[in-house]
This record gives sequence, C-alpha cells and structure tokens, in this order.
Amino acid sequence: MSTELRRVRNYIDGEFRDAADGRTTEVVNPATGEAYARAPLSGQADVDAAMAAAAAAFPAWRDLVPAERQKALLKIADAFEERAEELIAAEVENTGKPIGLTRSEEIPPMVDQIRFFAGAARMLEGRGAGEYMEGLTSFVRREPIGVCAQVAPWNYPMMMAVWKFAPALAAGNTVVLKPSDTTPASTALMADIIGSIVPKGVFNVVCGDRDTGRLMVEHPTPAMASITGSVRAGMSVAETASKDLKRVHLELGGKAPVVVFEDTDIPKAVEGISEAGYFNAGQDCTAATRVLVHESVHDEFVSALAKAASEIKTGMPDDEDVLYGPLNNPNQLKQVSGFVERLPAHAKVEAGGHRVGDKGYFYAPTVVSGLKQDDEIIQQEVFGPVITVQSFRDEDQAVEWANGVEYALASSVWTKDHGRAMRMSRRLDFGCVWINTHIPLVAEMPHGGFKKSGYGKDLSGYGFDDYTRIKHVMTSLDA
Repeated sequence: MSTELRRVRNYIDGEFRDAADGRTTEVVNPATGEAYARAPLSGQADVDAAMAAAAAAFPAWRDLVPAERQKALLKIADAFEERAEELIAAEVENTGKPIGLTRSEEIPPMVDQIRFFAGAARMLEGRGAGEYMEGLTSFVRREPIGVCAQVAPWNYPMMMAVWKFAPALAAGNTVVLKPSDTTPASTALMADIIGSIVPKGVFNVVCGDRDTGRLMVEHPTPAMASITGSVRAGMSVAETASKDLKRVHLELGGKAPVVVFEDTDIPKAVEGISEAGYFNAGQDCTAATRVLVHESVHDEFVSALAKAASEIKTGMPDDEDVLYGPLNNPNQLKQVSGFVERLPAHAKVEAGGHRVGDKGYFYAPTVVSGLKQDDEIIQQEVFGPVITVQSFRDEDQAVEWANGVEYALASSVWTKDHGRAMRMSRRLDFGCVWINTHIPLVAEMPHGGFKKSGYGKDLSGYGFDDYTRIKHVMTSLDA
C-alpha cells in the first residue's frame, strides 16, 4: 500500500526534492483515518541545503526596490485565486475541513492578506530625518532581517503559512518554512505556485517533524525564528534561539474568555458564540470556548447553547450541512476526549461529550457547565469543539476569572452597555478584545497575545514591522 501513496516533497532552491536520506512519514486524512501520501522526514542535510539556498538568495531579494517585491506578492495572490480549487482540495485532504467553508472562509482572506502585505512593502515607516545634535543629521533605515526560519501549525496550514511568508517576503527576507508533519500537502502546492514567481531560494519548504523544526531553529543561518504552535513548542523555540540570540516571533495557545452580561441579546449571543466556538472543530487559539455568564441569565444561556450545540453538525468534507470536520489527528482526539473524561463530579455535560462515528477523528459539539475557576478544563487549552460555561456575579469577578489563566491571546465582551464594554476592553488582559462578536480578523489589525500566548504580532503593519530591523544613520553636515 505504501508504494501507492502520493508523494509530497521538499522545495529547496527552486526544485522539489526528497529527503537526502530518503526518510518519509505517512500523511493521514483525518476524515477517514487513512494514509494518502508520504512526505519527507527531513534531517540535517535538508535543513542545511534550504538554509544555504535562502542565504544565497537573500542579497538580491533584499536589494530589490519594494515595488518589485510588491509585484511578486500581487502575482502570488492572483495565482492563489486562479488555483484556488487545487489549494482547497489539498487543504481538505490535509485537514478534513468542509469544502464549502474552506472555499468561502479561507481563500478570500488569504488572498487579501497577501495583497495587504504587498502594499506594506512600499510603506516603510521610520522617524523623519532631523538634526538632534548640532552639525549632524540623523535618519532611520528600516531593513529586512535576513533568513527567516518559520514553523506553521496544522489547524490552518494554508492561512498560517500566508501569515508567515507574506510579511517576511514583503519586507525583503528569504524564507525556510516547515509545515506540520500532519498537514504538508497544501504547503507543498503553495511552494509550486510561489516558486514559479520568485527567484529560486527566496521561498523554501522543508517537511518533517519536531526534530526537523528544532534543526531549523538551532541552525546558525536564520536571523529569526517564527512559530505558531503550542506553548511547549514556543518555549522550546525561545530557549533554542536564545543560544545565538536569534529574534523570535511566537503565536502560541489561547483560552479566550467570552464574557456575557445580563443585558445581552441571548439568542444573538448564543448564535455568535456557538459558531466561534465550534468553527474548525474548536481548533483555533482564539476560539470562543470559555464562556463566563452573569448569574441572572446563566440557566437561560446554558439551555440555549446546549440546544444550539445539538443542532450543529460535524461530518465529511463534502457534506454541505456541516459546520466543522474532524480533529486533526488521533492524539488530538485523545486529548479532547481526555478533558471530558476527567471532568470533576460538579461538572455537567449539557450536550455532546463523545466521539462521532468510528472512522476519522470526529467529536461532537460539547457544552459543559457547573465548572470552577481552578478546574483543569478551565485552565488548560482543550483545542477542540468543547465550550465551557461558568456563572459570575459581577463585573469584578468576571474580570478576575477572565484574566485568571496563563493565556492572553483573545477575548470578547457581550453587552449593550457602552461604558461597560469600554471598561472591560481596558481591563481584559488579552491581545484582542471583541465586543458583541468573536473571531473576525482583518489584515489591517494586529493579532497576537501576551503572557504564555507568546509575543510578536501577525497581520497589520505591526506584523510587517516584526520582520524588519531599524538602523540609525548619522551624517556630518560639514563633510
């Protein structure tokens, strides 16, 4: 059987290659639980080759005027639109996501984000030149960093790859990108598209596992390491990168609080929160999975949310009625199931709480109530289609509990009271606060967290700036 599987290959210095030592790993479709491809399990020789290619390509790419890099990125965006159905097919096989939602919710923002960073390439910001010391003029140069080692996750393989390569290339850096070992297929296709547009060595893809990622981060060539992943992975990257003082960009886990006050339109809130909690099977660092509800409307909210969960469907990618597909891999299914199986006696499963079917890694939309602040499922990221509900008595307690976790990526507040919304947006210790909505993202605004959710920003001009360095230049007026 293994010889019949499709081959996914590395993309290094403008050509597709197998791993130098021939090692491979099977890639499984999570909707079926069956292997459909083999991908390289890259080692030191492959990482060395990719880094050498990126380093060789950097000077010429760096020295292009921004308008030329912009043209390349705009061509990439156009090509992604033209080959959208190929990208969708690869991503669906990677992840088991619904085909229709991948088409409508992922391709358009990806293309828009690439075009945004194409524009950002021509908007290099720095303080104006001036004389801050008599007889001397100072100005600031904004420059690319160099080679960037980037590691993308399995929950949004295509979109997270865009968040990484687009600002890096726009700023004049070259890239070595590693997709997750469970989702390499769409990234390899992106390499085929991007490689036909940019010079060889500017964009490279190295497939592999955690050890491959470690080899990339500890390699002496990259000036920056960027990862979207777990807290544990982020800490490992930061520790490894510290040994030669690489710049580090980390987008890690989340445990988003969703604070629902008594004046909220409950049906509208339930609709928005259920969609934001279950979309992509809850495999989203910003997912609306930790709800705090005022005690006066708690029972009404839980009843409505449980009903909404019972009406949400998970299933195969070609089923147009499903909101989400499977969890990504058997380990993730085991993790999500484990959280529910270990619930304390005071917790109550209001909906779901079980696997769906015996093929693939599907899990039912789940609601759990009766929880306490120090319960495991409140404090730790589940990363699955499980929404917890707690009851709070007043604004101060809501803030205390919302902030009382180690994560600080995203949050939302649901209220008709403008003053309360503004107070909460100030008091919530999270990188994003939505008001009466949850999960929309736009290219123009930054995405990134605090505390154990990491540091650095994706998207926006701030995300672009993270891939640049600033240099002070001072010249004598008497020369």
